[in-house]
Amino acid sequence: MANQSHQFWIEAPYTGRLREVPVPEPGPDQVLIRSEFSGISAGTETLVYRGEIPPAVAALMAAPQQLGELPYPVSHGYLNVGTVEEGPEELLGRRVFTLSGHRSHLVVPTADCHLLDEQMPSSRALLGGIAEVGLNATWESEVSLGDRVAVIGAGLVGLVTGLLLQKLSPARLELVELDPVRRRRAADLGLKAVTPEEASGDNDAVLHTSATAGGLNRALELTGDDGVVVEMSWYGTAEPQIALGADFHARRLRLASTQVGEVAAPKRLRRSRRQRLATALELLDERFDALITGSSPLVELPRVMDDFARRADWTNNEILHIVTYDH
Repeated sequence: MANQSHQFWIEAPYTGRLREVPVPEPGPDQVLIRSEFSGISAGTETLVYRGEIPPAVAALMAAPQQLGELPYPVSHGYLNVGTVEEGPEELLGRRVFTLSGHRSHLVVPTADCHLLDEQMPSSRALLGGIAEVGLNATWESEVSLGDRVAVIGAGLVGLVTGLLLQKLSPARLELVELDPVRRRRAADLGLKAVTPEEASGDNDAVLHTSATAGGLNRALELTGDDGVVVEMSWYGTAEPQIALGADFHARRLRLASTQVGEVAAPKRLRRSRRQRLATALELLDERFDALITGSSPLVELPRVMDDFARRADWTNNEILHIVTYDH
């Protein structure tokens, strides 16, 4: 086993560096994991990279296995699949998913490891942390069989959420997206993709993922009387202007926030966070493989993360970009 480990750290706004450190040693009830892949959750991670974390929620928004503290210096991220090199005998040599970031070696609590089925591709398993977000929002929305549902935004979170909602056989499910390339990708996945102008109204629930004021306002417009908008976006330090002075009050609409730090309220007494993540991993099927759109080695991550944060042209149609590790 190598003696040195490499970690991606954000040291200041728009400043990412790789650090070389000794391979960490696990303590009691911990495991040492050699990373195979990690995934870039671009929405959240670029907010961190740009330094757009409100100080009041920095502690609340910490990634489960991050090193350092927000805003910086911090080694963030929460999509990682690797092989256990030290730990309990039943985990040795087995692949696990953890809510960890971009580091070639990880030390995490044994209880935070999710053992992967032998048939699960490692790249697909990276989506477990995103599927957990979608599952939590679905629970929050209380969508059920036969409902009319819209998802706004066909990025990573929106596509994963749409694929999960398909399993509920809603009466109508539309993915609402401005970008024609993203609409085509959604359609290729078997989702009905429409423009904001084409989107049907009178929805029982609208799940909003676009992180834009325009998207959230359209979500309110598309929601039927007494329906719910589930806000899945994190705006960081931005302050979107929302039209609550229109018919929001008269139509008794509900606006619910969902964030994976806690299990959605309707399930909080029935499911633990560990159970929720295990369920999310089980829900991943071969349809999700199409969401893996690119890869880069860890050594290139400082440039790649900067490109995502600055919205370089090549990143526009990336869904899940994965980081590879050369051991």
